[in-house]
Amino acid sequence: MVKSSTNKSIIDIIKSHNGPCLLNEDGLEIKYEALGENIELIGAQLSSIDLKKNKICALVLPNGIDMAMSFLALANFVTVSPLNPNYTKQEFLFFLQDLDCEFIIADKNASNALIEAAEKLGIRLFYLNSDAPKNGLSIKSLPTSSECLLDQNKDEDFCLILHTSGTTSRPKQVQLSCTNVISSALNIAHVLKLKKADKGLNIMPLFHIHGLIASLLSSVVTGSSLVCTSGFNALNFYANINTFKPTWITAVPTMYQAILSRASRNKEIIKAANLRLLRSSSAAMPVATIESLEHVFQCPVIEAYGMTEASHQMASNFLDSIRKPGSVGKPAGPEIALFKNNKLITTKNTVGEIVIKGANVTKGYNNNAKANEENFFDGWFKTGDLGKFDDDGFLFISGRIKEIINKGGEKISPQEIDEALMKHEAVFQAVCFSIKHEKLGEDIAAAVVLKEGKTVDEKELRTYLSKSITTFKIPRKILILSEIPKGNTGKIQRIGLAKKLGLET
Repeated sequence: MVKSSTNKSIIDIIKSHNGPCLLNEDGLEIKYEALGENIELIGAQLSSIDLKKNKICALVLPNGIDMAMSFLALANFVTVSPLNPNYTKQEFLFFLQDLDCEFIIADKNASNALIEAAEKLGIRLFYLNSDAPKNGLSIKSLPTSSECLLDQNKDEDFCLILHTSGTTSRPKQVQLSCTNVISSALNIAHVLKLKKADKGLNIMPLFHIHGLIASLLSSVVTGSSLVCTSGFNALNFYANINTFKPTWITAVPTMYQAILSRASRNKEIIKAANLRLLRSSSAAMPVATIESLEHVFQCPVIEAYGMTEASHQMASNFLDSIRKPGSVGKPAGPEIALFKNNKLITTKNTVGEIVIKGANVTKGYNNNAKANEENFFDGWFKTGDLGKFDDDGFLFISGRIKEIINKGGEKISPQEIDEALMKHEAVFQAVCFSIKHEKLGEDIAAAVVLKEGKTVDEKELRTYLSKSITTFKIPRKILILSEIPKGNTGKIQRIGLAKKLGLET
């Protein structure tokens, strides 16, 4: 879609702009010029680290301006992998070991779980020195006087790694290059008609592709500004709207539903708002929610379709053309085709697996030949989603082949929860699966068979899981059964299990 050249580094793009870039909720403003200088400073500090392996850095920070600045700086010189700061020790151990990273960047509030995991794995942990951060960021214990000796990441250099969940194997490492992420950011800016005068309000987590690319990097490539909040909070959302007067927001449907629930109490703020669009992605937006948002905020809702392997955006409704509620729009970056019976199909209104290729699509997973063989063919990437094009070329998602559970935009591997349950001494068999949820779209349930002579109840299992997995991954329902239903071949099938167990009609 975007014809602009992407053979620039992130700092090249930043240096090509001037004026406000990043703001925080306290009113601090970082200009493009200062941000460029700060990135060069951090690059000089990174030069003092003896990088012997793969130049992969784990970034573990809470949402906010420090996280945004750190990502932009690190991605310019190394391959950065942002991780959820709320992970348990077991989760940190898995992701850090899987990455085989050189070092970790955190702040003074780093959790004991992270510190203990880093110590156990022998990975160097450095802390940010943030002076409000009006004087910029620096890394403690590293010299600041030397020149930057590291090459800038450009073109096909990897600058970002994010894990994506899988149902039949361990989470996969998605490798994204400068070309991938910059192309996607430009695509998003094009669809939304972003301009220098725009101001975004980021409420998405910056350890997800949605927040990093759709909110942060799309603002940077257009020279516009972004308010970096500490995360989504329905209680202070309207205060931020009132204070900063953002022109646009990108978020997931569950956030918008929470925002709508408080709209009646904030009519005056909404009336004075400066919003020209709301963007939604990462999960399907109910048509009723779209209609309510457009009525309340008097601006269009742009629904898009994205995934990590595409550096986020694949398709979108366009701001300046016809939009179809219930559709994820038209191709908005990569080429999109449908695959059925081992061939590409072009017939309208025919369901097939959605496949993509283009400048923003990853070239492959890191250290996972099996996944690469299964998911790529003739330059196309198989998304695992089912969809169809209507007569006007709009794409409608009709289901997923993969069994990933999409809980309000959080993509969760059921096998990970299976394995956590199976570690309980009383559990013989465990299978997690998706159940419908009115607001989240999907939630998690689990069917469990106990070992003979053992007893445990649902509450005890949930408490047990809380020690090893993040809260949002804990099943809403845990059914203790004598046997888990099997398919015709004798295999347990996650898809359709909710109906078989009477959890769905």
